Amino acid sequence: MLRLLFVVLALAACAQNRSTVPHELRLATTEDITTLNPHLSSQAGVGMLSSWTAAWLTRIGARGELLPELASVVPAKSNGGVSGDGKTIIYHLRRGAVWSDGALFDADDVVFSTKVVLNPANNEISRIGWNDILKVEEPDKYTVVYRLRHPYGGFIYQCFSTAGEKPVLPKHVLGGLPNINNAPYNALPIGIGPFKYVQWKRSDFVELAANPTYFRGPPRLHRILVKIVPDRNAAFNLLQTHEIDLLVLPPAYYERARTIRDVTVSKQLGERFAHIDFNLTRPVVADLVVRQAVRLAIDRQAILRKIGRGLGVVQDNIVSPVNPAFDPRVPTTPFDTAAANRLLDRAGWRRGPDGTRVKSGVRLELVFAVSSGAPDLDERNELVRQWLRQIGVEMQIKRYSAPLLFEPAQQGGIIYGGKFDLTAFIWSGDLTGDLSNLYACSQATPNGQNVTHYCNRRVDAAMNAFSRLYTFRERQPYADFIQEQLQRDAPSIVLSIPDEIYAYNSRLRGFRAGSVAPFDDFMNVDI
Repeated sequence: MLRLLFVVLALAACAQNRSTVPHELRLATTEDITTLNPHLSSQAGVGMLSSWTAAWLTRIGARGELLPELASVVPAKSNGGVSGDGKTIIYHLRRGAVWSDGALFDADDVVFSTKVVLNPANNEISRIGWNDILKVEEPDKYTVVYRLRHPYGGFIYQCFSTAGEKPVLPKHVLGGLPNINNAPYNALPIGIGPFKYVQWKRSDFVELAANPTYFRGPPRLHRILVKIVPDRNAAFNLLQTHEIDLLVLPPAYYERARTIRDVTVSKQLGERFAHIDFNLTRPVVADLVVRQAVRLAIDRQAILRKIGRGLGVVQDNIVSPVNPAFDPRVPTTPFDTAAANRLLDRAGWRRGPDGTRVKSGVRLELVFAVSSGAPDLDERNELVRQWLRQIGVEMQIKRYSAPLLFEPAQQGGIIYGGKFDLTAFIWSGDLTGDLSNLYACSQATPNGQNVTHYCNRRVDAAMNAFSRLYTFRERQPYADFIQEQLQRDAPSIVLSIPDEIYAYNSRLRGFRAGSVAPFDDFMNVDI
């Protein structure tokens, strides 16, 4: 019996050892990645990969603070990196850093990358803040000076920081090209991070290896394998069978994940906001009454309860309560079908014989463009359609793959190309509470990420004033006005501020699941 028990225990230990590969992190993303260059993509998976591999001047710390990376110090007025008038920003660069192909990094790369962002021929997702640059100077190979048209407090968060999601690019690789849109580099970038790309097998996996030339030394992990698994059930099954070690979970899987042996599950309220956007270039939803009625007609608490498993908070405010700029006075619209019907009645939207409302010969029919492949979100979309039908709105749901949904406008993308009345997805919140990249007039697509085409000149003025200040205390009155006015104008309906949920192998050490940027510090992560 003792020998039998020993054999059983030995076999169990072998099974456990096979489920964990020492010093190798395996994870899955449900997005089918279209490029590895974050200058050309807003996909979360690309941002995660780039945080490990790309060249950054600054990184995000555990509490949302900026930390120096290729910059030797984060510019501030206190250290002379930001001038008294806020219009000059000086970066002193780290010496001795090299690209993963061995080439030396210096100020030439930073200046070149700045010109890449400003080049209109490049399909940059956004240029918010960058267009404020009057001049970029290179006094020596390890100093870069930005002269701004006016003070811009968010510049250090945007300038080649993981907070802004655009890294420095290698001039020696890309410098001879007219644009970066179709560069071979985009399929296997060269960077300056703790890891480097080994291979990308499209629609299958991305493989990274520890970067032996990284200036901080080698990370503890030797290899990272990111599996591309568009079906969320299939990705969850890989977690259950311990074929992956880490998965960002949708709420629908939270309770099930907690029952998996040797898997740790964490959750905390995040910065992101799940939302429905209106395309204000479409005459029907350009009508404020229609937008307000739609918001009243959607039972967001039911969506959070049924689809989100109660993990998060429902509010109208786009800014999360965990953000220092959050305005707690922004009201939250209740679910009220009767009130929605009264609004539309008073505005002259009359029900036709089939129940769909009509005004001036225009039927209240909306195209709802959403991502395919998520059964729980399909359920949410059907609920929205049913609720809107109760107020005389006919909604057609069109499903697209995530790559097509988020392709740049120049490449026929649905959202950035404005091919919708309504769309739904999740945006990441800005660490300072700045909303100009999403709602400033100048950032309407294809110029930026304002996919709603919302434009309110008073809000624009407040955003400009907000951006020119360098402290939360100075900015807060403008933040309050912006958040309250956006609630009144309703270019978006905030469905919820969801909890961030991570399920990971209990043998994983050093992973900061509860931090603002859990993928930014991977030097001491190991398994």
